[in-house]
Amino acid sequence: MAKKIIIPVEDRRGLDSKLADHFGRAPYFAVIEMEEDGQVISLKTIANFDEHFGGRGHAHDNILSEKPDILIVYGMGPRGLFSMAEAGVTVLKAEGDTVQKALTAYREKGLKELTEGCHQSRRCH
Repeated sequence: MAKKIIIPVEDRRGLDSKLADHFGRAPYFAVIEMEEDGQVISLKTIANFDEHFGGRGHAHDNILSEKPDILIVYGMGPRGLFSMAEAGVTVLKAEGDTVQKALTAYREKGLKELTEGCHQSRRCH
């Protein structure tokens, strides 16, 4: 069964996209569907349309409409982490600086679960 993984990113360069420092302040999100064997089925990049970018609501609430199984992030706030836990979404601590490197770390060695939200808007890692 495929997993849907979402990673906050700074740009729209697919697997080469640079990871964003903080989930809620990321300009974009890479939305990846991945097979259990690690093969990427699809990848799309969507804009963050939360209140920080002139939209509505919070990124953590808005992103749930994508129905993710996993988030891979450097950091996110306590409210976002709580929202994901309530929705049954696993939040993992990112390794690497691109989507490709984060996915490789996830496939090859697993990533640690993020258990504490950061209280800063930037540089949570």
